[in-house]
Amino acid sequence: MEEEKTRTVKLSRATALAKAEHYCAYQERAQQEVRDKLYEWGLHRNEVEELIAVLIETNFLNEERFTNAYVSGKFKLKKWGKAKIKQGLKLKRVPDKMIANALKSINSDDYLETIRDLALKKSGSIQEKDPFRKKYKLVSYLAGRGFEHDLIAEVLKDSALD
Repeated sequence: MEEEKTRTVKLSRATALAKAEHYCAYQERAQQEVRDKLYEWGLHRNEVEELIAVLIETNFLNEERFTNAYVSGKFKLKKWGKAKIKQGLKLKRVPDKMIANALKSINSDDYLETIRDLALKKSGSIQEKDPFRKKYKLVSYLAGRGFEHDLIAEVLKDSALD
């Protein structure tokens, strides 16, 4: 019974293309995500690359559009910093230049405001009495969210959370 779960069924080209189109239409995808899914469906390298090309031509797959949507969503909804967003995109094998261009779309005032809001909210929930330990915990939290240390220091100093 275990063997049945790991066995892949090879799809025809037309079926694979239809499934891939649906997969891409459901939400924006990185090329590598689609490539991995096609391999998972039992297609071979030549077929995978051919289908990727078709998906790009028909605009079902657009790496730049995916990158911009990823950056926007992770910043606005999840409140991630640029470092964490960049790492997530690198895991999806998005080119560095495309990542840099997409990160430029984040408004710097909104970015600093997000750091400030997160710092104020977290500061209230840290039970630590020692101010140095409290600050360390706060900085660690913000760094873990992907924000840069220099901006964290700037926000903490300006917000009197220092």
